[in-house]
Amino acid sequence: MKVSRLTIVVTLMGLVAACADTQNNPKQTIGTLLGAGAGALLGSNVGGGKGKLAAVAIGALGGAYLGSEIGKSLDYVDRLKAGEAEQTALESNRAGVATSWRNPDTGNSGRVTPKPATQLASGEFCRDYEHEIVVEGRTEVAKGTACRQPNGKWRVIN
Repeated sequence: MKVSRLTIVVTLMGLVAACADTQNNPKQTIGTLLGAGAGALLGSNVGGGKGKLAAVAIGALGGAYLGSEIGKSLDYVDRLKAGEAEQTALESNRAGVATSWRNPDTGNSGRVTPKPATQLASGEFCRDYEHEIVVEGRTEVAKGTACRQPNGKWRVIN
């Protein structure tokens, strides 16, 4: 039992450290978290007992690192184009209809696919969405929720 608790603590410390290093780049943070989740999922399919828990921890840390690297490799223009695509898709697209973006200088690209809008009790409209990002041939999919602000812009809430 001591080994499993230590493994969990080390994993959480690694994820917190990875997120702390990504404060100025939200895509890097998203990549870190998605990578950690995917790595943990893969690790959960390896071994059994204490070995399985260690595989989850190793998978989460490895996935966090790889996801962070993908997010970090998006330059300013990539993030600008991705943000514009998110705004367009959320504001103008029907559910399931994607808006694509591509930076010809880096070759990075993506597509944003919104889900149906829902209205909160406060009157605010929100939409879930998926943002597929392709960097150097590697694809990550970020899922999030955004709400429409009074100024017409969509703000990502998670």
